[in-house]
Amino acid sequence: MPADFRVRVVRFTGHRSDLDANIVRGKLGSQLRKLNPEFYSRFFAPERAAGPSGLRNLPRPFVLRVRPTECGIHLFDVELPFAPIAEAFRQKEIVEDRVMEFSLIAAETASRARVTFLTPTELKRGPQPEFDILFAHIRDRISTLRALYQGGPLDIDFKAIAERASQIKMTRCEIQHVAAERTSRATGQTHSLGGFRGVAEYEGDLGEFLPYLEIARWTGVGRQTVWGKGEIACETF
Repeated sequence: MPADFRVRVVRFTGHRSDLDANIVRGKLGSQLRKLNPEFYSRFFAPERAAGPSGLRNLPRPFVLRVRPTECGIHLFDVELPFAPIAEAFRQKEIVEDRVMEFSLIAAETASRARVTFLTPTELKRGPQPEFDILFAHIRDRISTLRALYQGGPLDIDFKAIAERASQIKMTRCEIQHVAAERTSRATGQTHSLGGFRGVAEYEGDLGEFLPYLEIARWTGVGRQTVWGKGEIACETF
């Protein structure tokens, strides 16, 4: 059975510990623009051919995961040629390169789950990560990435699964809002990198949602995931 979603995971060592995801992204983009402008446009600045300017920019086919001693990149267009990226990271050693395949068919049942928001996460619609809000962001991101880079959107009943998600209750919410921002050297514009971090726990019939939460671990959720925002982890208990 074909996978419902795929992620190519590549990790590099030799990363400077003082560089965050925003700086790494800037350096990677600068290198790609110089080395391969055509690839840069496809990878860093994908656009629709037509449409309002606000809706023309597309989600990028990757996110960065920056750690103190290594840098990771999660690619959602797994057929994308990797040579230009490797060249941009030419002084780094690749220690992992694999394609992960995910099924959205529930493999287990669960009635309680804990989601940890590891990096600042920014969701629309409400100050707290109620499950239906969190799930809607995850579902829509997966479907959009599939539509753009993996052959088509999710073939699910969006309304029905949203109704089931609304039955999941949040039983614990310990989050802290974090303020941060970046200024683009290209445009001079300032962008918020803030959001909330912490833990939320949920109760209900969670089994069918666990595959989505696992994929979101690799895609991130919410705004500005390419800069490392919205990284989560999930466990049942």
